Amino acid sequence: MAAKAEAAAAGLLAMITLGGCTTSVAGVADPPSSASAVPRLAARTKDLSLQGVDPCTLLTAPQLTELKENGAPRQAPQRDGPTCAFDVDATAPSYTYYLETVTTADIEDWLSGGHHKTSMTQQPVSVPGFPALVNFAPSNGIQDCEALVGVAPGQTLRAETAPDDSSFSQQQLCDMATNVAKMAVQTLETLR
Repeated sequence: MAAKAEAAAAGLLAMITLGGCTTSVAGVADPPSSASAVPRLAARTKDLSLQGVDPCTLLTAPQLTELKENGAPRQAPQRDGPTCAFDVDATAPSYTYYLETVTTADIEDWLSGGHHKTSMTQQPVSVPGFPALVNFAPSNGIQDCEALVGVAPGQTLRAETAPDDSSFSQQQLCDMATNVAKMAVQTLETLR
């Protein structure tokens, strides 16, 4: 009897091993595969060109008040395009929002092109009418998070939240960056 039980168990183990883990269970997410590791982004429903747009004009006075920005927007060193910094540092915790108008790279470039870094975590976010994602490096210590919005073919709006200390969780920073990106897109829509 014990020999039959061992044979049945060995047969079951062989079926599981050979069958792999391809069965889906309702309510349980399948493990990521290399094909699904790249986030799926929403489709763009319209184009908003960033050509000639000063990123310091992409947040209105009411939006700046809502964000508690307490200084004058200032030009910041650019990475891929003109960049503006918006400081929130009147009280602790302090942080800076950055808006950058990138006219030389599509949002897909962060997923699989020259801006892609395997060390970064990328997750789709909702910016109505546009493909968008957050991009951040998962590690300990002070973090930042950038929200990238594909506003037109070959053009990406980058909104980043950079804290001065570790008062915020990664999720909070990404939510803040996404909120600023949404605000900037709303303003951009009124300019176009």
